[in-house]
Amino acid sequence: MDLDPTDRRILTVLQREGRITNAELSERVNLSPSACHRRTQRLEEEGYIAGFVALLDPRKLGRNTTVFVEITLEGQAEELLDAFEREVAKIPDILECHLMAGSADYLLKMVVEDTEDFARIHRQFLSRLPGVRQMQSSFALRTVLKTTALAV
Repeated sequence: MDLDPTDRRILTVLQREGRITNAELSERVNLSPSACHRRTQRLEEEGYIAGFVALLDPRKLGRNTTVFVEITLEGQAEELLDAFEREVAKIPDILECHLMAGSADYLLKMVVEDTEDFARIHRQFLSRLPGVRQMQSSFALRTVLKTTALAV
């Protein structure tokens, strides 16, 4: 399905204001409430809207430190990649894990309390991941831009 400008407006508003009522949304995108509801349901059914979540403030939860971890594996065999991915998915502190092209095989994103908390996670989980040849951690000094909204 191709997205028309109205679908794009709906998605843009919902990304920024997920709790907006259908009546408010329909007004913002210039549709009747019933037409807006049908379109939103269709966008969800077709997978454009993957779900609705509450975005938590990490600082309120005492998670003030963002860490990016670059991991290089011993090889690229499919079994090794699969084993690594299975195990990394079990670590509750990892927010994102990306298979990369470039110098590292994987890039992990974590938000932790502080360096001591990261050291604990490193000892308990990261150091035990299968097939790791090298690991390099970088701590963010300040977040300049952070959004979950995609350009539509």
